[in-house]
Amino acid sequence: MERIKSGIFIMPFHDPAKPLTQCYDEDMELAILADQLGIDEFWVGEHHTMGYENITMPEIFISAAMRETTQIRMGPAPVCLQQHHPAVTASRLAFLDHLCKGRLNLCFGAGTVSTDMELLGIDPKEGAAMAAEAMDMVLELWSLEPPFEINGKYWNISLKENIDMEIGLGITHKPYQKPFPPISMPVSSMNSNTAKIAGRRGFSPFTHCVITGNVVANIWDTYEEAALAVGNAPDRQDFKVTRAIFLADTTLEAERIVRNNSLAAGFEYIGSLLDRAGAGREMFKRDPQISDSDINLSYWMDEQIIAGDVDTVLDRLLELKEEIGEFGTLVMMSYDWDDKDTWVRSTELFATELMPALNKASGRPVT
Repeated sequence: MERIKSGIFIMPFHDPAKPLTQCYDEDMELAILADQLGIDEFWVGEHHTMGYENITMPEIFISAAMRETTQIRMGPAPVCLQQHHPAVTASRLAFLDHLCKGRLNLCFGAGTVSTDMELLGIDPKEGAAMAAEAMDMVLELWSLEPPFEINGKYWNISLKENIDMEIGLGITHKPYQKPFPPISMPVSSMNSNTAKIAGRRGFSPFTHCVITGNVVANIWDTYEEAALAVGNAPDRQDFKVTRAIFLADTTLEAERIVRNNSLAAGFEYIGSLLDRAGAGREMFKRDPQISDSDINLSYWMDEQIIAGDVDTVLDRLLELKEEIGEFGTLVMMSYDWDDKDTWVRSTELFATELMPALNKASGRPVT
C-alpha cells in the first residue's frame, strides 16, 4: 500500500472573545505551516451562525490560502449542500478548482446547525434529502452541456431558452480536475446511510474525531458492503480517519496541556451542544449503555483524545489500527491557538516525527 497521508481539519474552533481577524490570521498561519511541513491535506468547516466555529465560506479561505501555499491540497468539509443552490455550488466549486490548479479536495454533506437552518429557512427534517438532491444536480451539471433541464423536489434547473453560443451565452463551467475533484463524505455513526451513499458512489468515507474506534470500524464495514453491492472496489487507501491528537516532548506535558487547552474545551463544547439540543451524548459512546454523566474529559482522554509524546501517540494509533483496520489518511483536528507555541510544536511533531513513525510501523513507505 501507499504511505499513510497526513491531514489537518479545522472546524474551526476559536474563543468567541478573540477578534475574527485574529482567528482567520491564525488559521491562515496554520495552513501555511502545514504546507511547509509537507502535510498532505487541509480541511475547513462551514458554519454561518456560530461563535466558536466562525468560517462562513471555506471556499474563500481556501482560495486565499492557495496563494500562500505550494503543494498542500485543501477542501471544504463539508460543503453544506442544502444551504446553497446546486447551480451556484457547481459553478463556484468549478471556479475554485481552477484557482487551485487542481489542488482542491471536496467533501459533500448536509449542514446540521439549527441556527444556520433557521437563518436560511430550511426545514432540518428535509436537510438530508435536500443535500442528496443537490449532490445529484451538481454532478449532473458537471457532466452536461446546455441545453438541459434538471427537475427535482427542491430545485429545478433549466438552461435552454436563451443560449447563444456565438456570443458565449449559456456556458456552464466544469472543474479543472476531470471529471471532478476527489469527493469525500463525512460519517459519524454506526450503520450510516451516508457511508452507504459514499460506497455506492465511489466517494471516500471521512470519519469524525468524536466517535470511538468501534464506530469507525463499523463505518468502513458499512461503506465496503455498499460499495461491493454495486460493483465498486473499496480501497482502504481512500479511508480518511480523523482523530484529536496533541503531541509534546513528554506524555506528562501533553496530557497536562490538553486537559486545560482548547482541545478539551472543544470536546466540552460539543457535549454542551448535544446536551442543549436534548440529543444526549450518544455520539461519543463506545457502548450505548454508558451513562451520559460518564461522558467527560477522563472518558475522552481514554477514547477519543490521543495526547502524549511521539511514542505514546504512535502506540495508541497502532491500537486504533488493530481495531479499525488499514486507512489511507490520518487527519489531525486542530483547535484555537490559546498557546501558540505548544500548538505549533504539536503540529511539527505530527508532521516530522509521528507520521514517518506511523508509516514505518505500518510497513508503509515513509516518503
